Amino acid sequence: MQFALAQVRFEAKVSKKKLGVNERLRVDFEMNKDGDNFTPPSFSGFTVVGGPNQSISNSWINGKRSYAKTFSYFLEPTRRGKFTIRQAVIEIDGQTYKTLPVDVEVTGAVDKPKDGDDTDLLASENLHLVAEISKSDPYLNEAITVVYKLYVSTRISVSNWRELDSPKYSDFWSQAIDMKQLKIENGEYEGEPYRYVVLRKTVLYPQKTGKLNIEPLTLSVSVDVPTKRRDIFGGRLYSTVNKTVAAGNRVINVKPLPLEGKPEDFSGAVGEFEFRVTTNKKELDATESLDAKVLVSGNGNLKLFDLPKLNVPNGLEKYEPQHNERVRTNLTGMGGNISDTYTLVPQYKGKYPIPSISFSYFNLKTETYKRITSEEIVINVKNGPEGSSIVSTPEKTEGTNKKAVTQVGNQFRFLKLNANLQPTQKQLFFKSTGYWLSLTAPLLAIPLFLFFGKKRQDRLSDVSGNRVRKADKLARKYLSEAKKNLGSQKEFYIAMERALHNYLKAKLHIQTSDMSKERIERLLKEQDVENTVSIEFIALLESCEFARYTPSSSSAMQQDYNKASRIIATIDKQL
Repeated sequence: MQFALAQVRFEAKVSKKKLGVNERLRVDFEMNKDGDNFTPPSFSGFTVVGGPNQSISNSWINGKRSYAKTFSYFLEPTRRGKFTIRQAVIEIDGQTYKTLPVDVEVTGAVDKPKDGDDTDLLASENLHLVAEISKSDPYLNEAITVVYKLYVSTRISVSNWRELDSPKYSDFWSQAIDMKQLKIENGEYEGEPYRYVVLRKTVLYPQKTGKLNIEPLTLSVSVDVPTKRRDIFGGRLYSTVNKTVAAGNRVINVKPLPLEGKPEDFSGAVGEFEFRVTTNKKELDATESLDAKVLVSGNGNLKLFDLPKLNVPNGLEKYEPQHNERVRTNLTGMGGNISDTYTLVPQYKGKYPIPSISFSYFNLKTETYKRITSEEIVINVKNGPEGSSIVSTPEKTEGTNKKAVTQVGNQFRFLKLNANLQPTQKQLFFKSTGYWLSLTAPLLAIPLFLFFGKKRQDRLSDVSGNRVRKADKLARKYLSEAKKNLGSQKEFYIAMERALHNYLKAKLHIQTSDMSKERIERLLKEQDVENTVSIEFIALLESCEFARYTPSSSSAMQQDYNKASRIIATIDKQL
């Protein structure tokens, strides 16, 4: 938008190239040398509501003069459409100069019209917070990445920012990636050159299927916006504007894992894994110990599933395993290994086969289920007492382990056949310690009976308090039932919802028939409960309703249970 000859510059600038029919447009015609006979264009499609305003600036920097003269107009569009700000003309040193035409699009009315000279508008149009999601339709328990970028135009500068609100990821397992240093990079936003900085990287594993909402990150940013005013040296003055920017809500559609080919022992592992069972020794003596390790390694949701249990034959004493996790999290998700290490102690001499076990997972590349089976391991116990001639493996019957009874040597070798029994001396009860205690105890108990009787009477007369205590007891009861049903989705969420309702009956004194979400939110607000806590409580009720009919993992149920306990405790404190 510039016509130049020698060192003369004459150009047209607009505050925006796209505006609503109810907004204003500012047009500046700027030159670097004084001229005569300035002629503006006709501004077809617009009405001039301000101007021309004339401003002149002179400055000397390092002995060099800098001059700028500007004619400014404020325009209102008369209708929708695409319009052209045609050429303005001026004479400088006997030569005629013209600006280049500028195209402007006028759209329908906007909700919040802005003045063309509004510094707040300039900051808004040149500052953007964006949440970039790696995948919008992942499988249940498949890793996705959310990267938050702050884009800043070259027209403005940012001096500071702080977080106003952070997303909670209530339906996800989340892990923030450590940002050691913020780095400014060059890029593009909607086709225009911008600078940007990556503020946060987060890895998410969805724990529910269906449409899940990713809450926005909200920042307060101090923006330095250039104005048309200049200081005594001709330098441009800046105005600082505090802007609140948000990344916006993002919705992803989480797909359930396929039912076709799903193994019965599938525990929720999603990714690409290796599986093996090893021991640190295969030959030893009786009563010595060995370690057996069940190990899963690879990339996937390593912290969100259970390892298969190790079965051992009779004659090997098995202790509770020691769980170990060596997991790192980066932008591709979790990687590393998890293991259960069992300590085994053989009791008798012989050979003990540790049977093979299987591990199943869902492979994201092939979108099919895979099964890995370990090899059988034989433990040779060389020295020790003789056991039965046959070593059997555990046999499961109705959920219990049955082990063979081994008879070795004399079964009653610890019984004493010759006992030194001595006659006891007869003692009189009269005037003994027990005698005096039985006389004085009733007298000492009278004040206690009177005290506790009064407390009981006060408690019985407190009708409102009794109702509260009864409802609290029911809430604890149903939360306990929910915990017992963590493996059964429908029963778990029914018990959870019932517990939340009974808690409200206790604290807000309302009946179940009155429990609309709007009424609950209003009553909690009247009790000075924080708005964020009320929203979480309502969201948890909605989650209970929705989750009864949507597949959900055991990790999601445990997360909802912990969330219910936390919210109830928080509301108790605030009430």
